[in-house]
Amino acid sequence: MRNIAPSPTGPQVLEADGIRIAFGGREVLASIYLRVQTGQIVGLLGRNGSGKSVLLQTIFGARAVADASVRVNGRRVVPAFRQPGLLNYLPQEPLLPTSLSLARAARLLGVDIERATARFPELRPQFGRRLGELSGGSARLVQALLLLHANTAFSLFDEPFSGVMPVHVESLAEEMQLMKQHKGLLITDHRYAEVLPICDVVYLLHQGRLLRLDGDVRELLRDYGYLVS
Repeated sequence: MRNIAPSPTGPQVLEADGIRIAFGGREVLASIYLRVQTGQIVGLLGRNGSGKSVLLQTIFGARAVADASVRVNGRRVVPAFRQPGLLNYLPQEPLLPTSLSLARAARLLGVDIERATARFPELRPQFGRRLGELSGGSARLVQALLLLHANTAFSLFDEPFSGVMPVHVESLAEEMQLMKQHKGLLITDHRYAEVLPICDVVYLLHQGRLLRLDGDVRELLRDYGYLVS
């Protein structure tokens, strides 16, 4: 398979549409169209249970959905995770085996651990420890950083700030802004105050439909009944 990595001649464009999913007779996702471009951070907002995780799983290819279309530069890539260099995905549950040391996990992902943790010097003494020995917040932070620095055109993050210490949330957001120079990021998180300032594009998943929010995003969220601090 051809490696789809970021190209110096132009941006890569990831698109997803035709995704319709129903559980127990309730339509969770319908009329979905989403676009992420390298050089962008795209926020995916919505209430718990609205289908954000299901949508990310479908784009990644972990969930097979009939008629779902996922494309890069117009070329169909289903399941997307089989395309080398295309995308990685951080689910809400732990991703990497807890028996791996931080240094070993970085090597397996082809990541320069010193560079990935440059903003987080307090992680340096942890390089030899197993992921299972880290606190939940530190393990979450480490996995987000490793996927962020891995050589893929896109990264999908489901609640990357969950459990992460407030002092680290700001630095992780800054790291995402830095890394968007090299890839496209799709982020879903209930911590709107942290997500909105770093997003170039914002989508709202509301009653099964994906709405792109343009203009005053905070005011639009209030109009849809979402409280934003």
